[in-house]
Amino acid sequence: MEDLTTTGVADTVRLTTSGAATARAVVDAALARIAAHDGGLNAVSQLVADRARADADRLDADRAAGRAPGPLHGVPVVVKEELAVEGLVTTFGGEGNSTPAAADAEVVRRLRAAGAVVVATTTMPEFGAWPYTESSSRGYTRNPWDRSRTPGGSSGGTAAAVASGMVPVGLGGDGGGSIRIPSAHCGLFGLKPQRGRVTSAPHEHLWFALGTAGPLARSVLDSALVYDVVRGHTEVDRWQAGPTRSFADAARREPGRLRIGWTTKPVTLGVRPDPVHVQAVHDTARLLADLGHDVREVDPRYPDPTAAFVPQFLGGIRAEADLVEHRGRLERRTRETCRLGAWVTPRVLDKALALTEKVSEKANRVFDQVDVLLTPAVAHRPAPVGVIDGKGTVRSALAAMPAIAYAALWNVAGNPAAAVPCGPAADGLPVAVQLVGRTDDEATLLSLGAQIEAARPWPIVAPAYASSTGAGAA
Repeated sequence: MEDLTTTGVADTVRLTTSGAATARAVVDAALARIAAHDGGLNAVSQLVADRARADADRLDADRAAGRAPGPLHGVPVVVKEELAVEGLVTTFGGEGNSTPAAADAEVVRRLRAAGAVVVATTTMPEFGAWPYTESSSRGYTRNPWDRSRTPGGSSGGTAAAVASGMVPVGLGGDGGGSIRIPSAHCGLFGLKPQRGRVTSAPHEHLWFALGTAGPLARSVLDSALVYDVVRGHTEVDRWQAGPTRSFADAARREPGRLRIGWTTKPVTLGVRPDPVHVQAVHDTARLLADLGHDVREVDPRYPDPTAAFVPQFLGGIRAEADLVEHRGRLERRTRETCRLGAWVTPRVLDKALALTEKVSEKANRVFDQVDVLLTPAVAHRPAPVGVIDGKGTVRSALAAMPAIAYAALWNVAGNPAAAVPCGPAADGLPVAVQLVGRTDDEATLLSLGAQIEAARPWPIVAPAYASSTGAGAA
């Protein structure tokens, strides 16, 4: 009997394709873990148990008939509730929609085509506006490492589900750090890919040039395996990334000797990083030097991304709010955000997008000196739940600054960036650093992240959930 709580993507596929476990047994085990643990975490928004079991049975029948399995055969996954899942309401974290989606978003379709089984959608703050997963509709989502703390956001539901062992992997989104922040808070590996690497279809964009979808996973290889399934643009997408190699191959390959620059200087003025995070950067820099890399402190001379970021942030939320069926059901803070963003006209957005290119050019100058930039992933420790409870747009934005202080620039610049776990700190909560790569160079981040993972293994799931329900091979 395998304990599927700690089994990742690659090992799950090994079990389901070898006959050591059926897809149905794996899915039933995931559903049992959700039933056992979600009441204390509030990670799941909509459960799709009946369809998940039917999809798993179909996969088992296909295998029995000799049909070739997909690369994610029988892997249970969760999907952030901003991505359309056929038959479920695309809630965007609120109550603005009521009609179930007629079709999957393209990334969800690709997951299913590869053999993954969608078991649930996951909680998020409305429209993903904040790096804390709480809202008047969904309440608080809690961190599996300490349920009095936030898992971060906006992909906090996905992070909590994966970090607690409910599923091996889940889809999130990142428009200002929303894959990396919850990954950092929950001890996961979370890569924001290059702009245009993952399709936003059926939509032309996600928050214009800022956003992308992607997995949150418990290992570098698991993330890479999922990216190799979901990456690739369509004719719908406004932005398209450049060519790249297999992500899974990159995660299995040594990175070679790299020039790595480190800094603890935040992009956001007035934000001071927690000493725990400063120490994590110093410790990781020493580890990388011991591994043979050329490691040096650098001054990235960050450009100010505010004038490029804010119009796209406000315009993105307004665009999504315009799509919902029941605008009057949006939470008060969201309606306030839309009002405050009324000045973001198409002309303003065009200027912001033009400025985005200038910010990207300036931000990328650091890569004239180094191959990878090492920074803190976030400035603060995971905060108590309720960070933005009762706050309006402006106060919520101020509360968000420590979370996005190192992350949001790279949404504007478009570069790949990853949160890499460092293990728990003295307070018992996870710590992470951020690795930032050159344009289109996710491969180096995956190779380097896997090398760090091998040299400094991190806990697979939050300790309180590490011996949860497994499954037999029935």
